[in-house]
Amino acid sequence: MATRDLSAYDVNSVPPAENMRFGVVVAEWNLQITGALANGAVDTLKKHGAVEDNISVKYVPGTFELPMGGQFFAEMDNVDAVILLGCVIQGETRHFDYICEAVAQGTKDLNLKYNKPFIFGVLTTNDEQQAIDRAGGVHGNKGDEAAVTAIKMIDLQRSFK
Repeated sequence: MATRDLSAYDVNSVPPAENMRFGVVVAEWNLQITGALANGAVDTLKKHGAVEDNISVKYVPGTFELPMGGQFFAEMDNVDAVILLGCVIQGETRHFDYICEAVAQGTKDLNLKYNKPFIFGVLTTNDEQQAIDRAGGVHGNKGDEAAVTAIKMIDLQRSFK
C-alpha cells in the first residue's frame, strides 16, 4: 500500500495564517521523531504567515498525555487551534492499542467539548523506520500535514461566523 507524501499539498489551497493563534503539544517520548514533527508543524505555520508570537509549543511526557496538554491550552491560553504531536511504535504488547485508542478518543472529545480544532498529529507505526519516514523522511512530515489541517479548520470555523 502506497503512502502519500505527508508534506505535499496545494499551497494555494491554504488560507493565510497571520491572524491565527496556535498551541502545539509535543510528546517527549520518541523525541527524535516528535521533535521533527514539531519543527515541521512550526515551519509550515510560519510559511503560511503565522507570527512566531502566536505559536506556543509545550511538551508533555508521552503521547498519552497529549489530550490533557491540549485541554490546558483550551482552558489557559487564547488559541484558535491545538496541534497534538506524538509517536507510538508497535511493540510486543497491547500497550500500543490502548494508547492509540485513548489518544484518538481524547482528541475527538476535545474537539467537541471546546468547539475548536484539535489536530491529531500522532504517528502510529509498526517500527521506528516507519516513524522516521513520516517525520521528515521519504513520506514527508506529518507535522506539516497537521499544521495545514489546523489552518484550514480555523478558516472553516471562521467562515460560519
